[in-house]
Amino acid sequence: MSTDRPGRSRIPELSNIPWEGPRAITDYAKVGRALARDLGEEFNLGADELYAVLIRSFKGNPVLALLGAPDVRLRARRVVRRLQRAAELQKGAGVELVKFHAQFRKEFVDVLPQAKPEKRSEFRWDDV
Repeated sequence: MSTDRPGRSRIPELSNIPWEGPRAITDYAKVGRALARDLGEEFNLGADELYAVLIRSFKGNPVLALLGAPDVRLRARRVVRRLQRAAELQKGAGVELVKFHAQFRKEFVDVLPQAKPEKRSEFRWDDV
């Protein structure tokens, strides 16, 4: 996998968290949620900026005067709507990370006092 292109490698904020115990899963969920929130906000801001740029770039264009300027606004809204949907999906990713953490606690942490795993495990269960 090439690391010279953005988006083609692992996300360091997440990949540098070692899976050593429940605290690592909590950290992973928190960092992932923050990244999803930041990415969603960036998509929202980008959508607003892009709409303004698309409208402004075609102002006064003689070809568009023949075709109708409102068409540019409609087309720009269609394009920007996709970016807004991507922002909404990032909100959903943040919610899923919260559910991921809650599910882990329900399935493993809450039952730990009754069933401790074997000692040879690298996963430190006492790190709650």
